[in-house]
Amino acid sequence: MGSALSCALVVACGEPWPEAPPVDVASFQAEHEEWRSNRAESLVTPPGGPVLWVGLFELAQGANPFGSESGLPISLPTEDSPPLAGTLLRAGQEVRLEPAPDSPISLRGGERITQPLVLGNDRSGNTTDMSLGSLGLRIHSEPGTDRLWLRVWDEDLPLRETFELPAYFPVDPAWRVQARFEPYPEPRPLRLPDVAGGTIEYEAPGELVFEVDGREHSLIATGNARSTSFFIQMWDSTAVADTYQGGRYLRVPVPDESGWTTIDFNRTYNAPCVFTAFSVCALPPRGNWLELHVSAGEKRLK
Repeated sequence: MGSALSCALVVACGEPWPEAPPVDVASFQAEHEEWRSNRAESLVTPPGGPVLWVGLFELAQGANPFGSESGLPISLPTEDSPPLAGTLLRAGQEVRLEPAPDSPISLRGGERITQPLVLGNDRSGNTTDMSLGSLGLRIHSEPGTDRLWLRVWDEDLPLRETFELPAYFPVDPAWRVQARFEPYPEPRPLRLPDVAGGTIEYEAPGELVFEVDGREHSLIATGNARSTSFFIQMWDSTAVADTYQGGRYLRVPVPDESGWTTIDFNRTYNAPCVFTAFSVCALPPRGNWLELHVSAGEKRLK
């Protein structure tokens, strides 16, 4: 790419397309390595680290018993769970735990749960994290869907100590591009297919328009009035051989008062489903299939 990304092009209003703010290359590379280090740590830190996820069980309405007894709808390892650890009773979007007699299930880092307890899910703002042996458990949900799951992770998983991030393209400041935010008249629902066979709904306030190598491109952004960054799902032609086939994710700061922001494609990253089969990841909308070879960011896991 190199100088082709210098953006000495003309925008629709007749003015040169602005360049991304200059950066010191050494500092930029150091900041990127720090970002990658923090990312690697987050992937193996419970409860949000997907490398540790070992189970994802969709909850039916009514009773969902769980434990190590064979034949239960939610089956857990015998080394961590008694034959019946408890029952998750779902009524609409509410899930209540009824622990089995003498069950060792407890609040994570706290006391045993001996009485029925309504559980907060991980989008309710008051998630209930539980422990059973080395396992952690919580109720998982996704935006714009009424599906609920029991997510299970293993805090003693050996991979926690040996995990390494996938390779990534060489860091290149040229892959920082200025983008103009073009808001929709009203935010739109963006329904995306997910890897679990359903759909997830986001709110899309507008699109980010940018130029690379003399061509204009756009990405549908998701977020709301409280967001400090846009969440973007994208696909580009590196997915054919180098990056995850289903596309990658990206965070972009919300625009400033002028309506511009900087997209740093060096920070495109893999979705959780790259690291575990027990995830619910949205796939990029067709509007975010870029006619570009974005040779920046995280590569696929080998």
